[in-house]
Amino acid sequence: MHIGILTGGGDCPGLNAVIRAVTLALIERCGATVTGIERGFLGLLDGRCRSLDAPTVRGLIAEGGTILGTHNRADPFHYFGAGGADCSGHALDFLGRQNIDALVVIGGDGTMTIAERFARLGVPVVGVPKTIDNDLMLNERSFGFDSAVTVVSEALGRLQTTARSHGRLMIVETMGRYAGWIALEGGLAGGADAILIPEQSYQLDHLAAFARQRAHEQGFALLCVAEGAKALGGEWVIQRQLDDSPDPLRLGGIGQRLMGDLEAQLGSEVEIRCTLLGHLQRGGSPTAFDRVLATRFGVAAAGLVMRGQFGRMVALQGDRCVDVGLGEVAGQNRCVPLDHERLQVARELGVFLG
Repeated sequence: MHIGILTGGGDCPGLNAVIRAVTLALIERCGATVTGIERGFLGLLDGRCRSLDAPTVRGLIAEGGTILGTHNRADPFHYFGAGGADCSGHALDFLGRQNIDALVVIGGDGTMTIAERFARLGVPVVGVPKTIDNDLMLNERSFGFDSAVTVVSEALGRLQTTARSHGRLMIVETMGRYAGWIALEGGLAGGADAILIPEQSYQLDHLAAFARQRAHEQGFALLCVAEGAKALGGEWVIQRQLDDSPDPLRLGGIGQRLMGDLEAQLGSEVEIRCTLLGHLQRGGSPTAFDRVLATRFGVAAAGLVMRGQFGRMVALQGDRCVDVGLGEVAGQNRCVPLDHERLQVARELGVFLG
């Protein structure tokens, strides 16, 4: 049995732990040959791959990023390198030439959408959910999310000290795309006074009044805002648009816009600063939780391969590793519900949510 592994989309902590777990489980349990495809789906088009064996992957569990590299625009069905043409046939030819029997694909919504299309073409595919945004349907937790939340909570803790020292309103902008998971959980863990999320639009005048009152009461205020947050009746703040990408909109800049809006409302009453965490949330070593979850996902994916259960994605539901159909997940990231219990906890603490 010859299995290929690739990592698609953005990087995140825990990818190497999955590569390690899939490879070791396949080698230990059925003596499989494992090949890593480099730079995600781009490697299928460029013919870039490397052999993976036990000594190569055993020390990877704590290493951030991905040893295989990744790419967040290389969709073989709309390949940017060929003017958006369908080049999936080249990918299929490569798999055939390499005698790869099945493919383990690790990634987020865009990656799972591409994987599902390959499954419909007859490629034996197993998916592993990866996204710091925690926005994959039917999956309660994806690895990388806990690591990103840890970065946000630690940043808020550090900024609180300077906010208190200078009597400032500190704004922290997080990633998350169209989901508020990182901002909500990171804001709760970091003691934010206000948390703005895409799922609940905010009213600027209400936010300004809250910030004025909170700054008066305690001498400072912390605001955690998701990149997809928007004012009531407003639009997303778009950093740029990449038309040849599976997800062309790149959100970002809401923190700076909000700083300007609040300065117009508050004048010189409160000094305001904004911090954009950006790719800090993707980097570094995974937390212990993410290392264990990534390992569980990798072993579960190897099990699906060995049982011949393809067109499936492993998922976490109620702290159990299960599997769901790729077709149930692909293209559904904007439908993932936020946890209402966490929202209620925030409200009970007096956190402003909109």
